[in-house]
Amino acid sequence: MKILIVRFSSIGDIILTTPVVRCLKKKFPDAEIHFLTKPKYKSILENNPYIDFLHVLDKPLFQKGFELRGIGFDLVIDLHRNLRTKILNAILSTTNYSFDKLNFEKWLMVNLKMNLLPKVHIVERYMETLVELGVSNDGGGLDYFLPSTIFVKNIPDNYLVFAIGANHFTKRLPNEKIISICKLINKPIVLLGGQEDEQNGVEIAKLSGTHVLNLCGILSLNESAFVIKNSDKVITHDTGLMHIAAAFNKEIISVWGNTIPDFGMTPYYGKAAIRNSQFEVENLNCRPCSKIGFHKCPKDHFNCMTKQDENKIADSSLR
Repeated sequence: MKILIVRFSSIGDIILTTPVVRCLKKKFPDAEIHFLTKPKYKSILENNPYIDFLHVLDKPLFQKGFELRGIGFDLVIDLHRNLRTKILNAILSTTNYSFDKLNFEKWLMVNLKMNLLPKVHIVERYMETLVELGVSNDGGGLDYFLPSTIFVKNIPDNYLVFAIGANHFTKRLPNEKIISICKLINKPIVLLGGQEDEQNGVEIAKLSGTHVLNLCGILSLNESAFVIKNSDKVITHDTGLMHIAAAFNKEIISVWGNTIPDFGMTPYYGKAAIRNSQFEVENLNCRPCSKIGFHKCPKDHFNCMTKQDENKIADSSLR
């Protein structure tokens, strides 16, 4: 049997599919498990032992679709479910299962503040696509497999990670808040983020003190994952590095801006009992203002982040 799992993006969303990959392979050990994603996310999955063949969307969708059709898949597990994957499913012309994205419920929450969202994590909703196949969740949490060659030198002992980035401005604390939190923490801190966070990292490290090491924009994703794996705890926004930390069963202090934990994408540990703390400014009638995020606060006050209590965040990281 040949099974194709589809999730094009992004970092966190792909990591959240890993229980599906693992549980499928455990249920059908003789099956070929294939995964299709975008080229820039290949490193997340290329060391996953439960994936037999990793495909990347390196050609136009129609061309890639007909190329994959030649493999002769028996099943497609669509964990992205958008127009492109519907086109892909039509080209592959085989049995497919897809998950409910809850777009209507999210729209109601964002636009009318009517909360009909189920209290179900997105991992569990991903797993629901496998019910008809007799596959159940093994409770093993998320997976992230590092290549054996990955190593990062000159990182301190007994450090915290502060993942300062986010895909959208409204999901990220302002620099002055991050600096304030760093100053309140009396142990080494390593700042992580992408190239887009490099200048913010430089500023934060410069103004926070010598106990703060900036590695934003310097490391690959796998190197950042290595730093997270070897840390004591992780402070993070609602972003991909949060889910990498969960995959390594790290204690997480997550800070939520315009998005909300009720969307179902909080740190996921399976059956493991790992302490994590969530910080959000409650009782804001404008929140959530988006299921994803904006480049600026649509209300121009940004209270969901500027009213965060940095003392409580710092205290939580030191417990």
